[in-house]
Amino acid sequence: MQLSVIILNYNVCHFLELCVESVQSALENLDAEIIVVDNNSVDASATMMKSRFPAITYIQNKDNVGFPKGNNIGVAQAQGEYICILNPDTVVAENTFVKVLDFAQKQQNLGIVGVKLIDGTGKFLPESKRGVPTPFVAFTKIMGLYAFFPKVKAFGCYYASHLQENQTGKVAILVGAFVVMKRDLYLEVGGFDENCFMYSDDIDLSYMVLQKGKSNYYFHETTVIHYKGESTIKDGTYLKRFQEAMNFFYKKHFRVSLFFDFFMKIGAFFFAFAKKNQTNALHSNPEEYLLFSTNVALKNKIEKQLQKKVHWETKIAENWLILQPDLKGKHIEIILDAASFSFQECISFLEKYTNTKAASYYTFKIIPKSSRFMIGSNSSNDRGEIIKIE
Repeated sequence: MQLSVIILNYNVCHFLELCVESVQSALENLDAEIIVVDNNSVDASATMMKSRFPAITYIQNKDNVGFPKGNNIGVAQAQGEYICILNPDTVVAENTFVKVLDFAQKQQNLGIVGVKLIDGTGKFLPESKRGVPTPFVAFTKIMGLYAFFPKVKAFGCYYASHLQENQTGKVAILVGAFVVMKRDLYLEVGGFDENCFMYSDDIDLSYMVLQKGKSNYYFHETTVIHYKGESTIKDGTYLKRFQEAMNFFYKKHFRVSLFFDFFMKIGAFFFAFAKKNQTNALHSNPEEYLLFSTNVALKNKIEKQLQKKVHWETKIAENWLILQPDLKGKHIEIILDAASFSFQECISFLEKYTNTKAASYYTFKIIPKSSRFMIGSNSSNDRGEIIKIE
């Protein structure tokens, strides 16, 4: 078997449904399997998986055993030469795994491959590629020096600024939302360290692979949506675990002074607190709606439910919004029907109309195939939005 995709779920039933649907489409021409591990979710995840995806291996843990152990349980069941650790709040394109595996097989001394990640607004996520967070690199990140002095090379190591967003190359650290590596290498380094509940586990795994003399790569030629924030509510528990994760990594891999240890605890608290309170845009009342779908009945149903006019297009025409001068400056909710268009087309549309490139404010929802809801996220720091279609 070529590939095993491991998806660890915790109380994100609707995002999991969209994720698995996209993964299934991406594995159609590969000898591959999907393994979903559930960390004792209390939502409808189990019911949904058994009814929508009965052929997929589904492992239900009796407790929330954390990110590292949950993924290790999935890998233990995997049969693929390669494994992909994938977050449930992601959407992959139909050609994602074909492209990544083709790239991986051409590399010598391969470690881990990560990909270009965007959030639910189409914005590039800089953590797609990172450097080793040594004490100095961590300091530049926590103090925001990389943002204040973007041209200073020494301050750009945290987000691996030696590579551009659309440039493939070697990096040190990759984010655990999407990583591909050989299963044998994963087992050789011991997988995710179960002493770390979550948050620094991907840093630790990437670093352990580097210590084996392997090379990790950021691969930009496929894009994956990572909604972020869906599996974790950023509350007091989040702050505590984030601090613990930072301390775990430094104590495991670096010798530091008591002064630095104290600094990291303070710095990690303020960094996590800033992430908790950071918001990008929370506009909840779109002024206009645009549905891309070939299904006129779906258009009428959504229009009736929203009680607002819904512009309707049967083809994804990327210049449609540009040709609508009366919509300039408005908040437009764009709804993409995955039953009518490929996930690759949906992902490309998000990238095209990300808010950093447009005059209007765009938010996006995707309707999974054979599902009665639309789903998306207006910010990379908050829980997403699920709208049921009655």
